[in-house]
Amino acid sequence: MPETSPAAPAVAEDGTASPLLIGTAPDSWGVWFPDDPKQTPWQRFLDEVAEAGYHYIELGPYGYLPTDPQRLADELAARDLKVSAGTVFTAFHRGRDEAAAAWEPARRVAELTAAVGGQHIVVIPAMYRDDVTGEEVEPGTLTAQQWNDLFAGHDELGRVLQQEYGLHQQFHSHADSHVCSQQEILRFLEGTDPQYVNLCLDTGHAEYGGASSAELIRSHPERIGYLHLKQVDPEAMRKVRAEDLTWAQANSAGVMVEPPQGKPDLAEVIDELEALDRSLYCIVEQDMYPVGSFEIPLPIATRTRRYLCGCGSRTRIR
Repeated sequence: MPETSPAAPAVAEDGTASPLLIGTAPDSWGVWFPDDPKQTPWQRFLDEVAEAGYHYIELGPYGYLPTDPQRLADELAARDLKVSAGTVFTAFHRGRDEAAAAWEPARRVAELTAAVGGQHIVVIPAMYRDDVTGEEVEPGTLTAQQWNDLFAGHDELGRVLQQEYGLHQQFHSHADSHVCSQQEILRFLEGTDPQYVNLCLDTGHAEYGGASSAELIRSHPERIGYLHLKQVDPEAMRKVRAEDLTWAQANSAGVMVEPPQGKPDLAEVIDELEALDRSLYCIVEQDMYPVGSFEIPLPIATRTRRYLCGCGSRTRIR
């Protein structure tokens, strides 16, 4: 029998075993915050996700979608949508006070995610440069003690999420954070407990940091628990590196692009994932805040789903 992940459906609705489940997220509609007039209204987001042909979504920033579990469940069911994950932001490297501050928002997200049938929590580390202004808020490298605090915080968070909510922690390396490059990602994996922490492999942010998604899948297949599929524009990345642009500046310059126009090669990534022979959520997440016009996301989301579902041999949207 092929190995299947306990944290994703083992069989697609069409009977395909170990499917890669292609979904999307509010981020692909220009949503970064719970409430912002520049963002697509949540009802429109859900309507357009369904129109684009997706069936799995992430919750996005807590408060963007309804936080009442029954109302959210009703809104999802009306559009044949299911939740794959919620998202939590942490700064465990900053010590006990910052770690304690992460627990209350994490609890709220975990409760809502579990209540509507989600299986994962994507955990994004704090950035050393502000994601909107680009202002540097702390040094860009960690001390040995800060690495240890980071490891311990994520191990503990993963244990609580698993034991109290039945959820799986998936760590998301991120631009302008302390875990972005190949070396930093590997150090994080080596320092954390695979029972409680695995990797949300974000192909765009990995490429941003110079990491190889395909190599990470090959070298640490057991630590790949969840995917964000996106690409970066190679020309924009050259400018980012040459001028040391902040993530805020890079995003405004359109560093994340519609597949298959950028890097990495997502067809190669999907081939590597299918070789694992287990089911995984693969969530499209194209950073584009602010979106500019509410008319922009739907055509991109539709084309991207069509492209990804044409890769590999058994990629499925369910």
